[in-house]
Amino acid sequence: MTPEEVGGRLAQLVPQSEATVSGGGPGHARATVDVAAADWPAAIRAARDDNELSCDFFDWLSAVDNEADGFAVVAHLWSTTARHGVLLRTRLPHDEPALASIVELYPGAAWHERETHEMFGIDFPGHPGLAPLLLPPEFEGHPLRKDFVLASRVAKPWPGAKEPGESHAGGSKRQPMRPPGVPAPGEWGPAPPEREE
Repeated sequence: MTPEEVGGRLAQLVPQSEATVSGGGPGHARATVDVAAADWPAAIRAARDDNELSCDFFDWLSAVDNEADGFAVVAHLWSTTARHGVLLRTRLPHDEPALASIVELYPGAAWHERETHEMFGIDFPGHPGLAPLLLPPEFEGHPLRKDFVLASRVAKPWPGAKEPGESHAGGSKRQPMRPPGVPAPGEWGPAPPEREE
């Protein structure tokens, strides 16, 4: 099946979805199907169980923080028999994002959902255990969100003339933001021993 046919078939199976084809050149293009968050498990199941699509291989799942537009969650599925793939994409609100887990359909999605939960703060109801995967247990925050302040920027100032995101037509040098729990520059390391006089 061509990417257009793959996208069209999945759009038929999930009526509220919208299919497009992305990628460059023959053999690299992929059908991208946008579905509502409520239709996410049904779309994944349709791609897996439909005889024409037969996407029997879960490849990966991740997210993108689009700030005010919320999160885009993307999963790539592949058919090992028909040799075609499809990208399924859905959007979630930025405050309290949640998407039904697909671990029941593809057990291999468990690791990807754990990582996405940890890095973006997206909840996956129905997941058997969203325990921390990559970060230490005491870590606070979600480092792949765009509003997360990088601690390395506190330890080492940005080397450019302007901070990223400042306009080229002026603008004042702003004070670097410190993430919660990061001490001021003069407070790093152990306290010096007190001297007796």
